[in-house]
Amino acid sequence: MAMAEFAIGVDLGGTNLRIAAVDDSGRLLEKITTGTQVALGRDHVIVEMCDAILRLAAKFQTTSHLTGIGIGVPGIIDMATGMLRESPNLPGWNDYPVRDEIERRLNARVILENDANSAAMGEKWLGAARDATDMCMLTLGTGVGGGIVLNDRIWHGMTGMAGELGHITVDPHGPPCPCGNVGCVERFASATGIMRMAREAIQSGDAQQLQHTASSDPEFSAKMVYNLAVQGDRPAQEIFRRVGEALGIVLADLVNALNLPMYVIGGGVASAWDAFAPAMFTELRRRSMVYAATAPEPPSGAQSQGAASQVEPGSRMRTIITRALLGSDAGLYGAARLPMLPEEVAARNAPAERLRA
Repeated sequence: MAMAEFAIGVDLGGTNLRIAAVDDSGRLLEKITTGTQVALGRDHVIVEMCDAILRLAAKFQTTSHLTGIGIGVPGIIDMATGMLRESPNLPGWNDYPVRDEIERRLNARVILENDANSAAMGEKWLGAARDATDMCMLTLGTGVGGGIVLNDRIWHGMTGMAGELGHITVDPHGPPCPCGNVGCVERFASATGIMRMAREAIQSGDAQQLQHTASSDPEFSAKMVYNLAVQGDRPAQEIFRRVGEALGIVLADLVNALNLPMYVIGGGVASAWDAFAPAMFTELRRRSMVYAATAPEPPSGAQSQGAASQVEPGSRMRTIITRALLGSDAGLYGAARLPMLPEEVAARNAPAERLRA
C-alpha cells in the first residue's frame, strides 16, 4: 500500500507567518500561525519559518511522505533563480535568494511563488474555481494582487512576473502609486486605498460620520468604513462605489483580453462585496461587450447583479464573476498544492537547468 502524501504550505506575509501541513486530498492536517517579525531582519524570519516547517514535517513524516514545501511570498519573484526581486511588505528582502536559503536550511525541495498566484491555485484546487480549468483571481488586501491559471497551471509569463493585476491603470489622472504608476486599481480597491479615500473625504469636511469614527477610534480601519456604508452613510457608500467602479474597469480589461470563464475576487476587502459589487457589475457591463454578451442572467428577485453567478445546465457559456470561498487560507492551500504537481515542479526546475546549461 502506497504511503499517504502531504506537503507543507507557507503564507509569508508582512504581518503574519502561517504554515500548514495539507494532504493530497486537500485535508488540513495542522496549521501554525505566528507574527512575522520583519523588524528583526530577514535571517530571523527565515530561521523562525524553517524551524516551524521542520517541526511540522517531523510530526507527519512518520506516517506520510513529504512531497515538498510551497511558500507564498508577497512580491515579484524571478522563477529562474528563486530570487525575491522586490517586496514592499518585506523591507530588506529585495534581490534576496529566498528559495536557495530555505532549501539549504531544510535540505528539501522548495517552490517559491507569489502569494496571489498561490491564492489563485488554492481557489482553483479547493475553492470557487474548482470546476474551472481556466480562471483569474484578484486578491484585495493591503494591496491588490492577481493570479491567472490556464489549463490548471499558474500562468507565469516570461520570467514569473505575470499577474501583477493590481497595477493596471484605472484612472490616468489618479493618485500616484509606490510602483511608479498613477491611478492603479490598488490605489482604489485595497484596504490602503479605502483608507486613502476616507481620509480625503474627512479632509473635505463633508463626511461627519467618518470623521467622528476616525477621531474616536485609534484603530480606524477599512472595515469601519464598510460598517458605516452598510448603515447608510453616504460618503462611506461613495467610497465603496469607487471601489466597485475601479474593479469594474480592471475586470472589463481582463474579460476583453482573456475571455476566461471565471474571475474570482478574494482577500479581506472582498467581505465588503455587497457594498461594491453593484457598481462593479454596472461598470463591467458598460465597458466590456464581451461580458455584456456572456453575463449570467440575474436570478428572479435578485437585489443586484452581484447575485448572478450561477449557470443553468445546458445554457451557453457564461462569464462568472464570483467571491472566493477559502478566505485567508487560499494562499496556504495553493502553496501546499504546488509541490504535489509534477508539472509545476518541472516548470521551476527548467529555468534553472537552462541557466546551468
